[in-house]
Amino acid sequence: MADTPPSAPSLYESREPIFPRRVSGPFRNLKWALLAVMLGIYYITPWIRWDRGPALPDQAVLLDMANRRFFFFWIEIWPHEFYFVAGLLVMAGLGLFLFTSALGRVWCGYACPQTVWTDLFILVERWIEGDRNARLRLHRQKQWDLRKARLRVTKWVAWFLIAMATGGAWVFYFTDAPTLLRDLLTLQAHPVAWTTILVLTATTFAFGGFAREQICIYACPWPRIQAAMMDEDTLTVGYRDWRGEPRGKHRKAEGAETLGDCIDCRACVNVCPTGIDIRDGQQMACITCALCIDACDDVMAKIGKPRGLIDYLALSDETRERAGNAPRPVWTHVFRPRVLLYTALWTLVGVGLVVALVLRPPVEMTVAPVRNPTFVMLSDGSIRNTYDVRLRNKHGEDRLFALSIDDAPALTITLEGEDDTTVDVRANETYLQRVYVTAARGTPEAQNERTEFVLRLEDTTTGDMATKETVFNGRDN
Repeated sequence: MADTPPSAPSLYESREPIFPRRVSGPFRNLKWALLAVMLGIYYITPWIRWDRGPALPDQAVLLDMANRRFFFFWIEIWPHEFYFVAGLLVMAGLGLFLFTSALGRVWCGYACPQTVWTDLFILVERWIEGDRNARLRLHRQKQWDLRKARLRVTKWVAWFLIAMATGGAWVFYFTDAPTLLRDLLTLQAHPVAWTTILVLTATTFAFGGFAREQICIYACPWPRIQAAMMDEDTLTVGYRDWRGEPRGKHRKAEGAETLGDCIDCRACVNVCPTGIDIRDGQQMACITCALCIDACDDVMAKIGKPRGLIDYLALSDETRERAGNAPRPVWTHVFRPRVLLYTALWTLVGVGLVVALVLRPPVEMTVAPVRNPTFVMLSDGSIRNTYDVRLRNKHGEDRLFALSIDDAPALTITLEGEDDTTVDVRANETYLQRVYVTAARGTPEAQNERTEFVLRLEDTTTGDMATKETVFNGRDN
């Protein structure tokens, strides 16, 4: 019988779950504070009320998709003002470039939603199952008993409730929160609301509870983009190997005096949420959360060594410190040309948006000439053009608008369905009005092929005006 060939080694290694150890210190406290603030903003904001009058919703922050409107406290963004949203997205992108060029992946470590909810899920896991060693023992326990089942089910239920609250809070941003909550409790909510909550609950439960660091390492594109934003002066979490190596246990034995400051306690590895060893150098999986700094500083304090074996460093600091020089001050790393350029661009876009918001008119209109036909000859020989005029009333009450013509006294204006040249537009609505402009027979406007004129819109209550240049098409003789 022929020998059975050996099986080929597997090229796939299954994921080993990461159970970060609890750590305390300034960076961990900063992360807790930011987590509380950001989650508070996310969950509470839809319930803040803002009185805009009887014709408008009283929710402070509302993405009113049905009426194509975005409300943010006293600011109201209309569909044709989408450039404000585009400007905010540009500012968000520039902000990411700015912080990454100055402090590495500080966004990922402190403010990314994946990081925030993963921190929250790990906190719940620690409350229920214990710290790292207890969770490791529970994970390695192959046989399920009553205790393991109770702890796991309790944890999963808590995660599910957090995930459901996350999905529920998101849909409250798109409709009146109290009304939607009543509809959800009475099972009368629209299927879109239920579907959105279900999808967000499932993704939050899976990403924050199980995928965790895999989202940061494999799914998120930012680790692969960040290299273009960083240079040798970017501050990021690093290990001073010239001080820590050779590492080893500092026992009273021959050769101990030749060891570096690192005692190879692996505290930095045990607290890392992505499971890397920062002593191996900068890695794509590092999210710059700085928890390894807190862990290492705590160990250094216990063995009587100075802090900073793991710290925020720049590559340019390594050369200086290896030569025995002090590192450059932090401000020289932060305030450098690339960072200042991003700051200037970010500020420029922000100032532009504020100026555009302040200067935008309270009354607006758009004019669209009807091109088929371009003009009509009436029975008395006069020439008439037709225009579709869209009027926007941005006030919280109904307004009476008057239309008139500037720079062309021979042209007369009439409104379809109206006895005069005024039209009533309801509060916070857009109204489409068909307008007729007529030139009498024999006038230059009736005989010339094109005559430019200005259509003027006036708010009869406040006197606010809007104008629009357009063209009257006459009969070319």
